[in-house]
Amino acid sequence: MNSRVILFMPVVFMLGCSYFRNRVEPEMLDSGLTLVLPGIEGQSFFNSNIAQGLIDSDVETAVEVHDWTTGWMINFLYHLQAYGRNLKQADILAQKIIDYQDKFPGRPVNLVGHSGGCGIILMALNALPEDRKVSHVILLAPAVSRRFDLSTALSRTENGIWNFHSYGDTVLLILGTTMAGSMDRKFGASAGSIGFIAPKDSSESQEQEYRDKLHQVHYHLGMLKTGYVGGHFGLTNRRFVRKYLSPLLRPESN
Repeated sequence: MNSRVILFMPVVFMLGCSYFRNRVEPEMLDSGLTLVLPGIEGQSFFNSNIAQGLIDSDVETAVEVHDWTTGWMINFLYHLQAYGRNLKQADILAQKIIDYQDKFPGRPVNLVGHSGGCGIILMALNALPEDRKVSHVILLAPAVSRRFDLSTALSRTENGIWNFHSYGDTVLLILGTTMAGSMDRKFGASAGSIGFIAPKDSSESQEQEYRDKLHQVHYHLGMLKTGYVGGHFGLTNRRFVRKYLSPLLRPESN
């Protein structure tokens, strides 16, 4: 069997079923929209935890899991490697944001992604027109190369991008993306493990935008209190979401 499949197979066996039902009631949509993008597994227990953790914290927006995958968990490697398809899925997400903003002007739009879903978010931000911005972007263990050019994505946010990463995410975001590649088809350690760095040819204005709007949150031992030990899935648990993510999405944090 291909060594890449052997490496990623445990991920499939670890996955549970999704249980979250999208909270998109009209009164919630009128307050804003938070879209949660799953990893390459598609809808699962992990992204359900993220969404439910936001609801538990009384985040004042509608919350929806936006599944960009084929819906077939067994296709997880295809979801990672199908770059052309993923660009189209990013265009679909960008249009969804535009449609919501046209219907509910002035309301916040937040994007929260885990692993491969972070790549779709960044591609969608790149696809947004210059006059369109989202409020907050939260990336959890992004399976994206650390030199992914964030310049356009950062400019499409009002409050910036938060990148939660951990050196302990070795199996999937160092070994895994070295062997099977990242969402942007680079091979090597991902930003979800080591963090983003500015492209080598960055201008001073680009580097300043990185300093102003890219918030890199390194794993620290205090996170153990939420049950997150630094791996790939622990930061999707509801306690972590309530303590570290939900406060970022409240209006008073802006």
